[in-house]
Amino acid sequence: MIQPVILAGGSGTRLWPLSRSLYPKQLIRLVDHYTMLQNTVLRLDGLDEVKNPMVICNDEHRFMVAEQFRQMDVQPASIILEPVGRNTAPAMAVAAICAMENGKDPVLLVLPADHHIERVDLFHRSLQEGAEQALSGKLITFGIVPDKPETGYGYIRKGERVAASDADGSAVTIAAFVEKPDRETAVEYVSSNAYCWNSGMFMFKASQALRELEMHVPKIVEACREAVEKGVRDLDFFRLDTGAFSACPSDSIDYAVMEKTENGAMVPMEAGWNDLGSWEALWQVGKKDAFQNVIKGDVVVSDVSDSYLHAQQRLIAAVGLKDHIIVETSDAVMVSPRDRVQDVKALVDQLKEKNRPETRSHKRSYRPWGTVDQLVQGEQSLVNRITVKPGEMLSLQKHFNRSEHWIVVRGTARVTKAGDQFILQEDNSTYIPAGTAHQLENPGKIPLELIEVQTGTYIGEDDIIRIEDRYGRVEEEAGP
Repeated sequence: MIQPVILAGGSGTRLWPLSRSLYPKQLIRLVDHYTMLQNTVLRLDGLDEVKNPMVICNDEHRFMVAEQFRQMDVQPASIILEPVGRNTAPAMAVAAICAMENGKDPVLLVLPADHHIERVDLFHRSLQEGAEQALSGKLITFGIVPDKPETGYGYIRKGERVAASDADGSAVTIAAFVEKPDRETAVEYVSSNAYCWNSGMFMFKASQALRELEMHVPKIVEACREAVEKGVRDLDFFRLDTGAFSACPSDSIDYAVMEKTENGAMVPMEAGWNDLGSWEALWQVGKKDAFQNVIKGDVVVSDVSDSYLHAQQRLIAAVGLKDHIIVETSDAVMVSPRDRVQDVKALVDQLKEKNRPETRSHKRSYRPWGTVDQLVQGEQSLVNRITVKPGEMLSLQKHFNRSEHWIVVRGTARVTKAGDQFILQEDNSTYIPAGTAHQLENPGKIPLELIEVQTGTYIGEDDIIRIEDRYGRVEEEAGP
């Protein structure tokens, strides 16, 4: 039996301003009408003996991850919440420990949630070979056969062929892991046909992975065992213990195990793989017009070629450009030559140093009950558009420094205010004074939309006291 383990904890800073820390690239629709996470799950369809996936993600993303599974009508085996990021070796240890509960020992298929693969049939063929090797005790990594020199990926040097029951097996031993090369070295690697890109995808029996981790990084396994043993169930989620997991050393599975093990092997893969780690990568996989432009959204161009233009909220009008990236969101515009997109991360680092909110979230934020769109912000006022899904409700809460005025635009609202409960229809409104306990619910069958006007001496997200909350957020500080 194969247990997929989807790693969904990245931040995707090189795809800023579309990708933010609270809304990273794996949760965004970048290529088609499914998100990267959803496509990672859907491309497993057709594989034999595959269990529903286990997902490891950041605590802040838990409700968006759960909602995306709900949209696919897929029930994950578990959604494991990391209180802090500790790289891939601890994630593997946690996955192996959880997968081996009740005496089970499945083959773990470890997949980052932000990869794009064009040829699913060839992807499945490589996984089938990987599963065969994993059952024989090998720790498998999948190497991407390079089609061009690439300085943004690590490389793996091929060793000798590994014996397999299938005469067409392509697995080889791992001669060496190599860091990201310069351009000249990358050209040499590709022309030699002796190297593959390091994909970050793995396959191994849970027991074998745990033995290797215990052998090479016992402190990681010890901390992860404690984090699982002290972890708690919370609705559809499993929360790792914060203290134990925070104390866990941070390391990648490559450094911790794969570079040290005597049981490692690589299955070369040719399946149209791309990790979509930059805007250049999105240009490469995107559908192009007659001038080799990839255009998304409301865009008008004249004498523009070989460029990627993505408009999310407003019109982009461009003249006389070649080999450029332009990405527009409601609160930021990013412009870069295509050959400089790797520097976007440095740009984001500058914004983080200035504590700019544009690195953390969009004007639209996602909540377990719906969405909040920030429309206008002043020094002592804020206007939001709130959308509540049918049957959902906000927490029972109060604020010390701000009052709120709600105007229903569409649907029906059930409002609780100071212990009284009443219904608001379209064009109805109500006023919530500061300090008043209140709650908003959508009892209808269509989304509830309303305009919220906040006024007060302080309108920060942390001015909130949750009294009751169906999503278990009473102890949290920020967000309605």
